[in-house]
Order: sequence, then structure tokens, then C-alpha cells
Amino acid sequence: MLTAQPLKKLVSGVILDLDGTLINTDGIVSDVLKVFLVKYGKKWDGREAQKIVGKTPLEEAAIIVEDYKLPCATEDFVAEIYPMFNDQCCNIKALPGAHRLIKHLRSHGVPMALASNSPCASIESKISYHQGWKESFSVIIGGDEVKMGKPSPEIFLEAAKRLNMEPSSCLVIEDSVPGVTAGKAAGTEVVAVPSIPKQTHLYTLADEVINSLLDLQLEKWGLPPFQDWVEGTLPLEPWYIGGPVIKGYGRGSKVLGIPTANLSTKGYSSVLSEHPSGVYVGWAGLSTRGIYKMAMSIGWNPYFNNSEKTIEPWLLHEFDQDFYGEELRLVIVGYIRPEKNFPTLESLIVKILDDGKIAERALDLPLYSKFKDDSYLKNT
Repeated sequence: MLTAQPLKKLVSGVILDLDGTLINTDGIVSDVLKVFLVKYGKKWDGREAQKIVGKTPLEEAAIIVEDYKLPCATEDFVAEIYPMFNDQCCNIKALPGAHRLIKHLRSHGVPMALASNSPCASIESKISYHQGWKESFSVIIGGDEVKMGKPSPEIFLEAAKRLNMEPSSCLVIEDSVPGVTAGKAAGTEVVAVPSIPKQTHLYTLADEVINSLLDLQLEKWGLPPFQDWVEGTLPLEPWYIGGPVIKGYGRGSKVLGIPTANLSTKGYSSVLSEHPSGVYVGWAGLSTRGIYKMAMSIGWNPYFNNSEKTIEPWLLHEFDQDFYGEELRLVIVGYIRPEKNFPTLESLIVKILDDGKIAERALDLPLYSKFKDDSYLKNT
């Protein structure tokens, strides 16, 4: 875990956005639009994703109608597509760290508000599928309860008012630029968790920009710190991924001196979208060789500026030959850190080696070592 920086400012309450901050709405939006646009002979390619993040439902609809030149009024588009979205609410997953954050703040008696551009009925429907969420919030405000949605500050001013707090005593956590703009205009402190990759440069107004909720350090804001990091790792609900080992970029062994066993991302786009980029720990099973400790990076590797999200496991073992084509199965059980850029290749190598040491130590703990026996690793 990164060491917390000096206290930024004392806050007493937290105001959370919903879509893209606590729940992974983007995947469902894409799935619905892919189906819906076929009706008009169009294909959703995701190019509008960045434009619609943080907008009100009507604004989102207007952007899609205009950009795809749909032969319908914005209001008709909304009337037709939103029932399709609502039918999928049960399939929207919580983003990593969301349950942990809400449970932690609630257990410490920190007042929380939920403030979203979505209509109140839509918010209620979405959070009903996440146990304990609704009762955790003292205040829930939808975009239909204010005159103007984000980037207007009105929704956050109203949230602070209902919490009986000054806006300056509130910390807003947001994934979108309109949300960050609204929070700062309201006079709150703002932490941005961008939901669109490689866009952190757009969030200059935020007081802090983090990679995911897993990286949130509440003590920076005078709030009770998380106490769940163990040996430099954050325990996670295990998740699984596997496939044949493929040839990667050729830089693991040649450039870094650290051989990685790359996996194809084909068929895993939804899994990758659910997990933030960063460095993880877990166990790796090779079909003909055995089970090994591993550290793994997921993401765009800023130093090399990958064009797509990759999975690069580093098996912590000396192998005397390559094993391309062999079935590799991974159980990911802990998180080390967000991915970051490095000024030099040497500093990147030092950090990767440090990640390996953390993984080696942590995976000996009973908390993690039990997963070495996971049946998923024992390939047939």
C-alpha cells in the first residue's frame, strides 16, 4: 500500500456518484446500445462513451441521436431505450472497492449521500441489487430532483444541505469531468476516479485523481483509514482467468529481464473491464508443470504506452525453457498497487522486482496460500 501523503483537508461527510463510480454501468450501456442501434442499421463502436460520461439521460440521448444521425426525436429515443436499460439493472456489477468503501464508512458512522444525474427511480432500482447500500445513505438525490444536473453544482449543494453540512466539509467522489466540475463549483473537496482509461489529464480540477476505489486513502481527508491491507497487499474476492500462453511484446525477457507469460485478452474483455489496471498477486497453474506464485499486471503499461489493455503474469519461478501454447490458469487473490508511469526503464524494473518480493512474502500467508489448492488451477 502506498504511504498516505500529509492530510489534505478535514472532511466530515462523503457524497458519492453512482454510475461509473460505484457501479459498472458502462458495460450495460454498451450492450444495450449494440442491440438497439441495429434497428437503425447502425453499429455501436463506443466512440461516444467519453462524450456521454457524467451527462444527464436526456443529454446522453441527444448526443447519440445526433452523432449516429438517428431518424427519431431525443425524447422518443429515451422512451424506447430506457426500459431496456432498466431491464438490465440486475446485471450491473459493483466496481472493485465499492462494497468495501460503503461498508467501511457506514461502520464508522460517516454520513453519506448518493448524488447522481440519473432519475431517482433509476437510482433506487440500481442500488436495490446491492445488499446494504440503500440503508447506508442518509441522503439519495436524483437528477430529476434538481433544476440542473452536473456540471451544475446544484445537486451537491442540495446533498450537503440535506446532510446538514457545509459543502467544504464534504468529500465528493466522482468518475466524470462534469461531476468533478460540479463538486468544485459547489465548494467541496473532490477525488476523481476516471471511468474512461487514459484520460487523467482531463481531471485537473480534482483535488486528487486515483486509479480506482481500491487506491482511496481516506486518512488524507481526516476520515477513518482502511485497516485491511496485509503485507503490502489488499485481499480481494478471488477471480479467475486462463488460456494458452501467447507470444507478447518480447520486452519482458529482452528489455526488462523479467519473463512474463502473456495471455490473450480475447474473450475476456468484460472481465478486464470489471477490474482496474494495476498490479495483482495470485497463483498460476501450468497444465504440465505445476502451480506457482505470481505477480501480474493488467493495463496499458504507461511506460510502453500499450494501445490495448493487456494481461502480463510474471510467474515467480526460474524456467529453463519457454512454454508457449501451454494452458495457463490464474487465480487472482490480492492487489498491490495501481499502474503508473516511470521516468526511466531502471526505475520501472526496480518497482517490478519490488512487486515480486511483495507477492513472494504475501502468498505464504494462510489468507492467500489456501488458494494454491483451488481446483481451477488443476488443469486437465
